[in-house]
Amino acid sequence: MTTFDDIAPQLEHQAIEVPSWAYGNSGTRFKVFGSPGTPRTVEEKIDDAATVHRFTGLAPKVALHIPWDLVDNFSALRRHAEDQGVAIGTINSNTFQDDDYKLGGLTHHDEAVRQKAIDHHLQCIEVMYATGSKDLKIWLADGSNYPGQADMRSRQDRLADSLQRIHAELDAEQRLVLEYKIFEPAFYHTDVPDWGTALLHVQALGENAVVCLDTGHHAPSTNVEFIVAQLLRAGKLGSFDFNSRNYADDDLIVGSADPFQLFRILFEVIRGGGYEPDSGVAFMLDQCHNIEKKIPGQIRSVLNVQEMTARALLVDREALAEAQQAGDVLGAHETFMDAFYTDVRGDLAAWRESRGLPAEPMKAYAASGHQETIEADRVGGTQMSW
Repeated sequence: MTTFDDIAPQLEHQAIEVPSWAYGNSGTRFKVFGSPGTPRTVEEKIDDAATVHRFTGLAPKVALHIPWDLVDNFSALRRHAEDQGVAIGTINSNTFQDDDYKLGGLTHHDEAVRQKAIDHHLQCIEVMYATGSKDLKIWLADGSNYPGQADMRSRQDRLADSLQRIHAELDAEQRLVLEYKIFEPAFYHTDVPDWGTALLHVQALGENAVVCLDTGHHAPSTNVEFIVAQLLRAGKLGSFDFNSRNYADDDLIVGSADPFQLFRILFEVIRGGGYEPDSGVAFMLDQCHNIEKKIPGQIRSVLNVQEMTARALLVDREALAEAQQAGDVLGAHETFMDAFYTDVRGDLAAWRESRGLPAEPMKAYAASGHQETIEADRVGGTQMSW
């Protein structure tokens, strides 16, 4: 039987990248709510991300979103992050909030608009050089709402060309990470709707082009862990955007609605070698805290990933393989479920304490007075928001 002591050394290298936008105001199509203590600058977002890392030891990087996180001096922003004990992670592009992109960006039929979208990504690459980031993540809102509105085949050709032109500007240490989404804001077809489309495009680009799997971007009943296994087999799983999906792309705290799915996904990551330090698979969050406080929301999120990682590591893979080979259907299932039902919270609390971290980060943050401090200090100015 696998014990917590057996798996504890494997928890040492876990790192979960947090998104800068999780610390700003966000909401739904209906309302964006403000909240006391919300950052007014990109630097304050990074300060909040660093706070999550200090309380958990799990979040050493913060992802940026351009243009939401534009500053005059990205080298200075990099130094600010390093002074706070974190690093700049993935740079995310944005071709979905400009009027010119109403009918698409990298797939647009107008060459001038498409060039504008390409140029935006080249600007993002400049940010990568200044911040030390290694990943450029692309999510596209491109698509159409009505049959006959657009030539879907031509749009794929233009997308392939656009990605090639962007990819050509990356150096050997940088990666293009292509995300997919089944629907929204385009409702008839989206240009990168699934993992297969994303995989075809990155395979055409080369080794340093990979797929981002957002856990909320799938049709109901999709077996997400199967997709994980396939992308790992192909060597093309580049990163995760972890969140919780209940109805659609909900972007809520990961593991909140279906912790068992998170467990299953993480088991497949571990089984396929994606958890190894040199695997190249980045664990990231893509969440918006609409009604809850931002820093505690991110603390809860990274702790959920850590807990389910520990449970997935506890699966007795030798016993599981033996049961599978013997055709012992229920025995194999029981072995799998035994790990999922194991309560590791006490072991994780002791593990944190042994490393100088709070045993219970959520309670430690609440007792620290930090939330009250930032709410008192961050008065005036304009709160950041998407």
